[in-house]
Amino acid sequence: MPNTKLAVRADEKPWTAAEKKAVRSELEDDLVRLRKELDLSAKELQDLLRDGVDGAGNDQADVGSTSLERDAEMSLAANQRELLLQTEKALGRLDNGTYGQCEMCGEPIGKGRLMAFPRATLCMTCKQREERR
Repeated sequence: MPNTKLAVRADEKPWTAAEKKAVRSELEDDLVRLRKELDLSAKELQDLLRDGVDGAGNDQADVGSTSLERDAEMSLAANQRELLLQTEKALGRLDNGTYGQCEMCGEPIGKGRLMAFPRATLCMTCKQREERR
């Protein structure tokens, strides 16, 4: 990781090398975990689709249950893909020195928020504004 100075709020101390390393490590671990989970979800979804939901030999409850299971697996996979993308983007921001800068207003997000949620792209003010819409 380049030795770049990351954004901090006025009431915060600059990021230490150890803090940057901890965030990077957590994001990289998440990346590995999410890729494994996504692979597993893809296999499970493939199995569900291969087994089909045409109802041949199954009663309506079985067909409904299989459809529900397939829909849940598709939703889970979509969430995992989104988290994977967010994680990759956070690592990219760490690499290019924009990590910790709000994507909406450009102000620092805050170390506390980033330590709790390393994928955060918005400061609390912008995030609250976004959620009110």
